[in-house]
Amino acid sequence: MTLSDPDPLWILRLVIVIFGLALLAFGVRVAVSRRFPVAWVRITRLNAAGQSQPVRMGGFQALLGGGLLVQQVPFFIPMPSAAARALFAVALLLAVAAMGWCLWRQD
Repeated sequence: MTLSDPDPLWILRLVIVIFGLALLAFGVRVAVSRRFPVAWVRITRLNAAGQSQPVRMGGFQALLGGGLLVQQVPFFIPMPSAAARALFAVALLLAVAAMGWCLWRQD
């Protein structure tokens, strides 16, 4: 294996980016519309307490999706290692913010 060979984990990284985009889009949709999609409620069998918290769940999912996307940026865009470390710190802050949002936001 040489330095010019492609990254063997590029498929996994691409799956993480697609999952992060889906999580971000779904979380923003739920938080803004303030309701879960009907099909998702049926599949997950949310109880009344879970159905009453769409902003909390949507914000949590959107922040986690954003963290996943920010974490993968250095693997797709060439950048200095200091910038990559800063983006990793931002991804960690987004994960902590997601946990804080979920605990702080009570609908």
